Amino acid sequence: MRLGQTIPNFMAETTKGPIFFHDWQGDSWVVLFSHPSDFTPVCTTELGRIAVHQPEFEKRNTKCLAHSVDPLDSHVDWVNDIKSYCLDIPGEFPYPIIADPTRDLAVSLGMLDEDQKKDPEVAKTIRALFIISPDHKVRLSMFYPMSTGRNVDEILRTIDSLQLTDRLKVVATPANWTPGTKVMILPCVTDAEAHKIFPKGFDKVTMPSGVNYVRTTENY
Repeated sequence: MRLGQTIPNFMAETTKGPIFFHDWQGDSWVVLFSHPSDFTPVCTTELGRIAVHQPEFEKRNTKCLAHSVDPLDSHVDWVNDIKSYCLDIPGEFPYPIIADPTRDLAVSLGMLDEDQKKDPEVAKTIRALFIISPDHKVRLSMFYPMSTGRNVDEILRTIDSLQLTDRLKVVATPANWTPGTKVMILPCVTDAEAHKIFPKGFDKVTMPSGVNYVRTTENY
């Protein structure tokens, strides 16, 4: 899936019952993330940490949806392992895990090549993560090797950035941005427009090139 593409309204069996994706998503954001298979150590930590951070996703009107190519009964056993390993998960495991034993959904979402899906030696989905806005469009994607676990704080940070720049379409967030720190005013915004949008002011940075394109503000 490329940025800006619409996620299809797929039907899937999950650990929380069957879903049609668009209906299940509703007006929420979604983090859809895949795993090569159940009972994998790095993925166990990822699903656990995302479960622990469930309240943070809820604050951002964001649902989490995991995907693995194993069947439902395997997912149920895996969830019990995850809860045993991550003892700080409060209550029931909070989000569904899609069962995709035919790997058809993995192929349709670009997580696996069609000609690989029946070969058990290579038919492991890439560790993809999509952030999907309420209009069902892919807004951000991340792809990880099996050896590198995902950073939940970074996932939350990118959601914050996407939601801020949707709300305030004249800014972008710079490297290492976190909520409350300076944002960049887009070059297409004139200084006069910027003064109206940010009446408390903004900073202009002089560059050796003489091109004035870096303006920042904390007043958003």
